Amino acid sequence: MPKICLVGAGSTVFAQNILGDVLSSEIGGNFVISLFDIDPERLKTSEIVARRICETLRLGNIRIEATLNRREALQGSDFVILMMQVGGYKPATVTDFEIPKRHGLRQTIADTLGIGGIFRGLRTIPVLEAICRDMEDVCPNALLMQYVNPMAINCWAIKEIAPSIRTVGLCHSVQHTADHLATCLGEDIADINYLSAGINHIAFFLKYEKLNADGTREDLYPRLRALAEAGKVPADDRVRFDLLKRLGHFVTESSEHFSEYTSWYIKDGRNDLIEHLNIPLDEYIRRCEVQIAEWHELRRDLEGGKPIEVCRSNEYAAGIIHAAVTGRSALIYGNVPNNGLIQNLPDECIVEVPCHVDRNGIQPIKIGRIPSQLAAVMRLSISVQELTVEAALTRKRERIYQAALLDPHTSAELSPDQIWRLVDDMIDRHGDLLPAYH
Repeated sequence: MPKICLVGAGSTVFAQNILGDVLSSEIGGNFVISLFDIDPERLKTSEIVARRICETLRLGNIRIEATLNRREALQGSDFVILMMQVGGYKPATVTDFEIPKRHGLRQTIADTLGIGGIFRGLRTIPVLEAICRDMEDVCPNALLMQYVNPMAINCWAIKEIAPSIRTVGLCHSVQHTADHLATCLGEDIADINYLSAGINHIAFFLKYEKLNADGTREDLYPRLRALAEAGKVPADDRVRFDLLKRLGHFVTESSEHFSEYTSWYIKDGRNDLIEHLNIPLDEYIRRCEVQIAEWHELRRDLEGGKPIEVCRSNEYAAGIIHAAVTGRSALIYGNVPNNGLIQNLPDECIVEVPCHVDRNGIQPIKIGRIPSQLAAVMRLSISVQELTVEAALTRKRERIYQAALLDPHTSAELSPDQIWRLVDDMIDRHGDLLPAYH
């Protein structure tokens, strides 16, 4: 009976999606589901959700466990799914926005790159290290599915901390964007064939084509470029369609995310750019407030006995578990060590590429060289990721300064002295959420 452990299970809505996917699959009848969180109130709600999903699906053989003891939750697990947010919305996420804004640095999401992404990584990596040490002791053969942002930074740290642990980083940006582009073109995603490669949130579609009934294939990039040139694009996706005109390929992460990954779109004194490209500054703060309200509503509904609806999502976790247990292969997009998968990116970095999955685990597919302009954009972020990981693992304060100094958006807005002061303020505000740096 496979055991699945959810670490950070108090992320109730996401846990509901993952459990709904897993338990409604063909092998949903025999599992141990172990839920762990440090927040007893949220953990209790997620346990209710798990039990109600089983009731809805009429699954009587599922064993649900909920514990505040992480090591106990991990004991004997076959699959471990990370979904926690270290520091929570308050104080951590609020700090990621408030302090940079005080120094003149505006952000949209702040969870992957930029000063927000750097510090989210710094406070998460020590927790990842503790989880990895527990896994080495109590479930060394488990497959670790890492959903926590900053994705590439976290996966890179895990690679350095515990290279023996089988792990893959999972995101939904590739499949979401593939669906989105099909909608933009008025096509059915079932008729679309695509290939994406790069680093998480800065991967690009190398191929996006329609499979016709007669067996021929139509490259859909000309139609996408025509939309960009004509300005007939979704109002909330103007940045990515602008990038398509500049680089010739479509990026997999949303416009609000990508706008803060470069020095091009968010600029002091250029509110015309913000307005024209419809860039939602402070977007993640608004989303968090909505998600917190939704959690309270969900909790009231559950305690009131409202029936729970089980809907399938397009997250990869269930498909991976199904393939690993049954041997029926699946194709996912996973974040894994490069090691030559993308020839013109550093071997040590984390790349997001298609991966074959079966009982042998995650098997990445070699891409070769990607267009040089795309690799160049990715390298800007890879340097920041590398320095952030090194800062976390060596506790060298200077590496934090240097990571921020090299970040495209941060360095475009602030001088070196301003960046140093910003980093100092961020470290001070984080307090015990960070270890001591020297």
